[in-house]
Order: sequence, then structure tokens, then C-alpha cells
Amino acid sequence: MVYNELEQRGTTDFPVSLYLLDKDHSRYHMAAHWHSEIELMRVLEGELSVTLNNNHFVAQKGDVVFVNSETVHRATPRDCLYECIVFHINFLYMDTHSCRFFVESLLNRDYIVTEHILPTNKELNEAGNAVFDALKKQSSGYKFRAIAAFYNFFGTIIDSHAYGLSSGNAKLTDDKNIARLKKILSFIRENYDRPITLENMAQTAEMSPKYFGSYFKNMTGKTPIEYLNEYRIEKACRKLTYTDKNVTDIAFSCGFNDLSYFIKTFKQIKGSSPGKFRNR
Repeated sequence: MVYNELEQRGTTDFPVSLYLLDKDHSRYHMAAHWHSEIELMRVLEGELSVTLNNNHFVAQKGDVVFVNSETVHRATPRDCLYECIVFHINFLYMDTHSCRFFVESLLNRDYIVTEHILPTNKELNEAGNAVFDALKKQSSGYKFRAIAAFYNFFGTIIDSHAYGLSSGNAKLTDDKNIARLKKILSFIRENYDRPITLENMAQTAEMSPKYFGSYFKNMTGKTPIEYLNEYRIEKACRKLTYTDKNVTDIAFSCGFNDLSYFIKTFKQIKGSSPGKFRNR
């Protein structure tokens, strides 16, 4: 997850995806990315270091994280097990003025919901957890239960005033640094399978290579090359999991032109060889 994510969420009539992320998941270490959907995270075990635009905090067991639409976010787990829900809020759209106004305000980023929901905020935290629990039951009526849980969660957000106007925080589209970061992440997404140099990335960001490296690390926590390699390895993990292609073909299709370097990089990032990862 290193870009403007364009994945299909759930189904057309129920655009919601639930993910459990453990150490074997290809996206366990969540690299910087953004999407138009809203995302919820909850920590089941350990700690999760989270960055949402320029807001940094550590989420612990029992915490719920609300990722507003279009927010560049990344997360680093520390002996952590966590879950994510990604969903299009417009499927909750109701033709009632108050509901319609609030949904549109979130989509337009006029309103920003509180991002770190602690267990001390009992009612809101429980409402957020209820959404996860409803989606995990997978009973014949789980969609009704999940939709009810979503409405209760957003109703609780409104009742507890857990949101505010975004004008005081500067909208994402007006933030020069975030806009520049989005541009370079999109460049990586579109060109990861081709040769990419530091100079290529710096040119895309309209910066000199000298200053680009420090800017990029400050924004993502990674050097440009570390980030590029991790994105390529993530793509390789998905191909190892969902295709029968051999390791050599996967390496070259993900931008590596040397098999031994691919295997070495894979081991450094995933802690095992590509073959062992596929067998797991």
C-alpha cells in the first residue's frame, strides 16, 4: 500500500473490505499511501505506530484509528496484530438532509473526524469496535448488522462532537508537501516494474536529488530506494500468493533485474526466501 490505492472494495452494493494483518501478511508494515475511502484500524495485540499526514501517535491494544478520506497514512507494527476496514462512505448515503450533509462534508473533507479513538472515550470506542465485530460474524444477516453498526458509529461521532472543520488544519489538497508526496507515490505505482533512479524520483517531485532524499524520508520514514524496494517486494508477495509464476519471472516483473539481489532484498524485508513465503 504505497500509492493512491485503486482496489475494488467488497462488492458494488456492499463496498467494504475487512483485513486481518499479522506478520505473514504482505502489507503488515503499512507503507505510506492514500485512497478516497475511509479506513478504520483497531489494534488487537501490541502497538501500532501510526502517521496520518503530519499527525504521529502510537495506537495500543483496544484503540481504534479513523483514517479520513484522502489522508496519506502509514503504520509500523510492534509485535502487533491489527485489523483494517476500508469502505466507501457513500454507500451509507441517506436522502435525509442531516445524513446527506454529514456524508458529503466527510467526502469533501470539510469535516475531519477524530483520528485516535481511545478506550477512555468509551461510547465512541465501543461503537467503532462494534463495526469490526459485525463484519466478522459473517452470518446470513451480517450485512444488516454491519450497516446498523456503521450508522450507530457515525451517529455517535456526531453526538459526541468527535469531528471538526478542516479549515484549521489546512486541507490535504492545499498542503504542498502532501501534494508533492502524492505525485511521487503515484509515479512509483505506475513505474515500479521499470528501472527507476533517485534522479527520476527527484525530477518527478521537482526537487534536486540532494534535498529530495531528506524530504522523502521525513514524509515516509523511508529513504526513496528503501520505499521503492518495499513496494516492489509487496507486489512480488501478491504474485507469489495469487499466481503460479516462477520466482525469476516474478522478480523481473517487479522491477528487479538481478535474481540474487531480489532474493537478498526479499529476505531482508520479509524474513524468509520467496519460496518459503509462497509455501506459507
